[in-house]
Amino acid sequence: MDIFYLELVLEKPQNIFYVLKSSFSSSCIYKLLYITLQVFLSMERSVANEASKATIMAEDYKKDLEFIEEVTSNVDDVQRRVLAEIISQNVHVEYLQRHNLNGSTDRDTFKKVVPVITYEDIQLDINRIAYGDKSPILCSQPISELLSSSGTSGGESKLIPSTEAALGRRLQLLKLLMSVMSQVAPDFGKGKGMYFMFISSEQKTPGGLLARFFTTSFYKSPYINCGYPCRKFTSPTATILSQDSYQSMYSQMLCGLCQNQEVLRVGSLFATGFIRGIRFLEKHWSLLCNDIRNGTINTQITDPSVREAVMEILKPDPKLADFIEAECSKDSWQGIITRLWPNTKYVDAILTGSMSQYIPILDYYSNSLPLISTLYGSSECHFGINLNPFCKPSEVSYTLIPTMCYFEFLPYHGNSGVTDSISMPKSLNEKEQQQLVDLADVEIGQEYELVVTTYSGLYRYRVGDVLRVAGYKNNAPRFNFLCRENVILSIGADFTNEVELQNAVKNAVGNLMPFDSQVTEYTSYVDITTIPSHYVLFWELSANDSTPVPPSVFEDCCLTIEESLNYFYREGRASNESIGPLEIRVVENETFDKLMDYCSSLGASMNQYKTPRCVKYAPLIEMLNSRVVSNYFSPTCPKWVPGYKKWNNTN
Repeated sequence: MDIFYLELVLEKPQNIFYVLKSSFSSSCIYKLLYITLQVFLSMERSVANEASKATIMAEDYKKDLEFIEEVTSNVDDVQRRVLAEIISQNVHVEYLQRHNLNGSTDRDTFKKVVPVITYEDIQLDINRIAYGDKSPILCSQPISELLSSSGTSGGESKLIPSTEAALGRRLQLLKLLMSVMSQVAPDFGKGKGMYFMFISSEQKTPGGLLARFFTTSFYKSPYINCGYPCRKFTSPTATILSQDSYQSMYSQMLCGLCQNQEVLRVGSLFATGFIRGIRFLEKHWSLLCNDIRNGTINTQITDPSVREAVMEILKPDPKLADFIEAECSKDSWQGIITRLWPNTKYVDAILTGSMSQYIPILDYYSNSLPLISTLYGSSECHFGINLNPFCKPSEVSYTLIPTMCYFEFLPYHGNSGVTDSISMPKSLNEKEQQQLVDLADVEIGQEYELVVTTYSGLYRYRVGDVLRVAGYKNNAPRFNFLCRENVILSIGADFTNEVELQNAVKNAVGNLMPFDSQVTEYTSYVDITTIPSHYVLFWELSANDSTPVPPSVFEDCCLTIEESLNYFYREGRASNESIGPLEIRVVENETFDKLMDYCSSLGASMNQYKTPRCVKYAPLIEMLNSRVVSNYFSPTCPKWVPGYKKWNNTN
């Protein structure tokens, strides 16, 4: 008996219809019908008994762990079967017929006739789906919704077709993650999680499909309390579903404070979401304490459903209010998480890729609690899990579960030209298409761009993620996530990607440490109004006013960044002078909150929001420039020696 689905039906029996829609095989449907029958026959006898429930759950966890062992030991066989299943299910769809696959499920034939693609190659097909064409264009199963990508680095959001079965497959991966966490997480399943979760607005396409972010879809489904790794939240559903970001954050924080002794884990989808919550507390703790002291809700919280949900938790508690007030009034907020939520065991948020810059900030706020990144997925599909979630943040790797989709990997050579920038990928020629390797054939230490074929209608689709092979779980590779979008700054022959930029900023902020200052957020753009053009970085700082940072230190930061950038950048600065001195513009506090609000108003998901590391949209640049308080330039050219290996990023 599958406790994951059983609990969902137990909570609300009519959820069986939702579960059945998310099934992806007839055998699974029969199993779920059997589960439902057993629920009604034995609810009082077994499930209501906590000991029996714990036994069932332990058995279920064991089966999941055995499943992980099996599929990671037989990677290539599983992948062949997955590809054959995908093709068999979709053999008559228009897209595969267009490429003359002719019903063949053979892997070699599939690779020979089906091209590697980007979103632009299927955008017209997706537009047809959005406008109501119900014929099997990409997928034989009905498209249930279109999932939006984050879309924060420029341009409109991509719309990824999804099916009910695809949601079921994502939930299957979450369930596997729960089983892994049950083995390693302290008091897993006990207490509550204070997770800041937000939805975004959703729209209907002309054809009547919902277009929304996956997180919005998930949080609105009945699975949120049963299928998520931390199943008991301090935030009532109504506070999560509020579309007013202030009311949602305020009410979630208020409920988290009221239940502070029950909280065993804290987090958000991305590290930025949780840090935003802590900074919200820094600004509004006085109002929150007043509500807790009096058992009332701030009049700014006007949503009736939110107020009602909060009032079920909020009671007058002057002692708790005094405690929170005393802690928040202290000069230092170091360790504020463990001070206000003393039973917290770990912080759960995505901290890989560009999110890794927030690790020092979370260490500061949490008194160095374990920071865990557990899941790897995207709007296209969920891919894998971290089988060692309590590793160091710098060592996080994800094992791709071979039943999720069919994986291929395009060797990534940075600036070598074999692959173009991730944000603007080019079409691959025949030779480059032949370079793709299968999941079982990647090489340790090598970097690849992820290419997937999914059950819901993406075929050899370039996701745009760059991964590095870190090791193996049995025969399944483990991957470090490097970046989701390759943010490009380019003036001439220079190409600076997100990883380079992040490492350069990381090197530069060391100059600020003696002054008790750090960079809390940054972004960049190329200023083409100067001759020659130059890179500009906008920095928001957390600084100690009693120890001001001298201008010369910021100039040193500029130079450190330039010294950390690639060969062609330094050549352009030091040799042919095609690039002007790098500039840092320090902006007012809360500037990046304003940036997020602006992006949200343009349709970005608050919950999935990641600060864009490069901005090209003129109104965003104007807004950032309007909040500059000081600026500094690199005082001299970076070191450059001709004859270096051009593609070596360490030079």
